[in-house]
Amino acid sequence: MELKVKAIPSSSTNTITGLMEDTLKIKVKAPPEKDKANNAITHLLQESLNLPKNSVTIKTGGTAPRKIITISGYDEDELHRRLEKLLHR
Repeated sequence: MELKVKAIPSSSTNTITGLMEDTLKIKVKAPPEKDKANNAITHLLQESLNLPKNSVTIKTGGTAPRKIITISGYDEDELHRRLEKLLHR
C-alpha cells in the first residue's frame, strides 16, 4: 500500500494530525536534516499502526515535505481500517 504524506518537521509533537484530501499530514519533532525527520515519520507510522519495523519505507520525497510512503506485507483493507481508527479517536 502507498500513502501520500505531508511532513511537518521541527514541530512541538510527534503526531498524525489527519487527512488533507488524499494526503496524510504528519508532524514530527525531528529536524529535516540527516534523515532525522524521515526516520521519525516511519517510526511514528510503525508505532501508530502497530506495524513491524521494516514494513514502512519512504518511496519518494526523501528531501521534500511531500512523500510517498510504502507499507508492505499487509492487506490494504486492514491498513485502511487501522488508519480510520487512528484518525477518528
